[in-house]
Amino acid sequence: MKKRSGFYPPVRVEGGGRGVVGQAGGVLLVETVRRTGLDQAISRALSPWRRPRAVHDPGKILLDVALAVALGGDCLADVGMLRSEPALFGPVASDPTVSRLIDALASAGPKALEAIRAARAAVRERVWKLAGERAPDTGGRLIVDLDGVLVIAHSDKEDAAATWKKTFGHHPLMGFVDHGLGGSGEPVVGLLRPGNAGSNTAADHINAAQLALAQLPKPYRRGRRTLIRCDSGGGTHEFVNWLSQRGRWLSYSVGMTITDAIHHAVLHVPAGAWTPAIEPDDGIRDGAWVAELTGDCLKGWPKGMRLIVRKERPHPGAQLRFTDADGMRLTCFATNTPGEKIAQLELRHRQRARAEDRIRAARATGLTNLPLHDAAQNQIWLEIVQIALDLLAWMPMLALTGDVRVWEPRRLRLRLFSTAAQLVTTGRRRILRLAAHWPWTDAITDALTRLEALPNPG
Repeated sequence: MKKRSGFYPPVRVEGGGRGVVGQAGGVLLVETVRRTGLDQAISRALSPWRRPRAVHDPGKILLDVALAVALGGDCLADVGMLRSEPALFGPVASDPTVSRLIDALASAGPKALEAIRAARAAVRERVWKLAGERAPDTGGRLIVDLDGVLVIAHSDKEDAAATWKKTFGHHPLMGFVDHGLGGSGEPVVGLLRPGNAGSNTAADHINAAQLALAQLPKPYRRGRRTLIRCDSGGGTHEFVNWLSQRGRWLSYSVGMTITDAIHHAVLHVPAGAWTPAIEPDDGIRDGAWVAELTGDCLKGWPKGMRLIVRKERPHPGAQLRFTDADGMRLTCFATNTPGEKIAQLELRHRQRARAEDRIRAARATGLTNLPLHDAAQNQIWLEIVQIALDLLAWMPMLALTGDVRVWEPRRLRLRLFSTAAQLVTTGRRRILRLAAHWPWTDAITDALTRLEALPNPG
């Protein structure tokens, strides 16, 4: 008996295999595109940029790049991964054709961006209707999180500059609809900004909020049912005034910088006015208390604004700041939600941390770097990243259940999208046979069954 050496069995590798499909789980994203009508919407939106006698539809080209990004690509050339699997993804344009379309869209400026965004907004409304109780507007309320992202540049690109963290790159402002604990989130705005753009620039926050609201169904573009949530970067008079402007009446939960006035007010809060902070399961949060501030701290701010402060014992190793007091870490936020207990409001604002999960997913989906040189081109890339993130949010919302639904992009790629399959042609039908031994084959087939049960668009 010959003794085996090493941990893994030796395998002889040869080329020339046929009937094998890589990234077979990507059929989940393809079916999501088909059932949501995203392909038709993007095709109509980009029809002005289709050249006479063109072989490839501009909408198909853009969606192919978005699919490549959703599957893990980080540059335009990664669309070649789809080109190698025509049985699954259809005919895919060449790299020069893809580059020419990106240049054409970038040259068109706001017109192309508006067309893409309008198509996404229309499809988003349809997806939420298809999702039913799984949609983020279940209960008639929506939460939109705004947050900045630092994207490092390793070469000299347009608008790349030194950032506030002493790095070099860009500082986009992103917005995500929160799906709650049972889901992930989907992007509604990606505003490209230079690296030296301020974290609390009110004009940028207003612009980002306008773009985010335009992505929502019309009933949520104004009124108290839509909550805009952000960190202290949005805690400016101009932005809060805009949110609460007459006729707009948006709800908000905005972080605030601890000023001298707020710090002085905290020191004079009676001991009995502090309420224990709570956890999502309604349990008491150990070592944290909240209180509502009144008086001079609210002068100059919109009517109806509530100022809530939390004090919490810092975790081991954390250093206190000048704005902290009595050995406690202080944080503060403003909201215009009346009636609710301050502990519930503080919990709602603390859950803004889920936006960090969405940013992590975005970094893993094409936002690690901006691969193009011109700012207009990278803004188109940012729209492509958002389409990819849309698909990675819509597919789980429509088709996945249980713990699988909240998997982040990296895990979806590793366990679902990367599965191997055999392509069998019989008669006029093509059948994709997934690997029987793959642990998540049932999750893929069950998800496809749910997608195929959805009504066809249009």
